[in-house]
Amino acid sequence: MQKQVEYSDAVKTKYPEQVVIAIAKDRNGKANPITLGWTMIVSGTPPMMAISVAKTHYSIEAITHSRTFTIAFPSSQMADAALFFGSKSGRDIDKFAEFDCKTEPAKSIDSVLLADAVANFECTLESQVPAGDHIIFVGEIVSSHINTEPKKRLYTVGPGHKLGSVS
Repeated sequence: MQKQVEYSDAVKTKYPEQVVIAIAKDRNGKANPITLGWTMIVSGTPPMMAISVAKTHYSIEAITHSRTFTIAFPSSQMADAALFFGSKSGRDIDKFAEFDCKTEPAKSIDSVLLADAVANFECTLESQVPAGDHIIFVGEIVSSHINTEPKKRLYTVGPGHKLGSVS
C-alpha cells in the first residue's frame, strides 16, 4: 500500500545512489572533474550515457566547449576525491592540481581517465537537453576501460553526502 507524501520526503528513499565523476577540458585545456549522482545508460546501440549537470556549474562551459567528456565510476577508495571534486568549482581552482588523483590520458578523446576508478567511458557529446535547473548531456561512448584490479564502486549511501560501497 502506498501513502502520498511530499516529494522531499519520498526522494529520500533513493539511496544508495550511484556516483560518477565526469571530466571535460575547458577552453584553456584544463581537465575539470565534477562529481554527479544523476546519470544513466540511455542506449545500447550505439552505447550512450547521460549525465545531468546543474546550470550554474562550470562543467557546463567545459563540456559545451570540448564537446567530449569522460564518465568515471569511482572506486570506494575515491570517496575523498569525489567529495572534493563535487564541492569545489573549476572556475576558481585547478581541481587536479589541488587534489592528488591519478589520471591517465584518454585514448579516443581529449580528456583523462581516473586511474583508480572501477571503469571509465570516453564520450562524444551527441545532444544536450535543458531540464529545469539542470542540463542533460548525452554522450556516445567511443572507448571504454576497466580497472585491472577488482575494486568496489562508490555510492552515495545516505543524505548529507554520505559515501561508501554497497554489498
